[in-house]
Amino acid sequence: MKNIITFAGSNSKSSINKQLAVYASSLVKDTEVTVLDLNDFELPIYGMDYEIEHGIPDNAHKFLELIKTSDGIVLALAEHNGAYAAVFKNIFDWMSRIEGKLWSDKPMLLMATSPGGRGGATVLEIAKGSFPHMGGNIAADFSLPSFSQNFSDGKIMNEELKEQLNQKVAIFQNNL
Repeated sequence: MKNIITFAGSNSKSSINKQLAVYASSLVKDTEVTVLDLNDFELPIYGMDYEIEHGIPDNAHKFLELIKTSDGIVLALAEHNGAYAAVFKNIFDWMSRIEGKLWSDKPMLLMATSPGGRGGATVLEIAKGSFPHMGGNIAADFSLPSFSQNFSDGKIMNEELKEQLNQKVAIFQNNL
């Protein structure tokens, strides 16, 4: 059985991106899913001076090891002011100091959602542009616009968007 990890690029306890990631990972058949929470991997703000003085924190190593030992990644990125949320950017920066190809060529279902009509499209485009340079194997991507209108009771309510996600999940699954 394949093991996938799923998480949101957010530290919000009620993250809409985490809700989307968990839902999408539940659609992947015959897999064991490990849901990660960035709050369980607290890290100091990355800085060269800190790294020189203290080294790379254990939580960065632990998170990277979870990526490396998985068969695939389901990630939904929160968009803050048109870019990654600070908590995600920080863990991303720390992991890149350990290993440049931090995504380890694992198949990824890369997603984003937001309350607005663009559904995190800007942060999704940033990630699609940079992740491949860092070992990101983006098998499929998906944007869910207007979260509160399209997602309820733990699932996508809009049939057209639900079918789009099902197609993306099937592509991801075929790459595991």
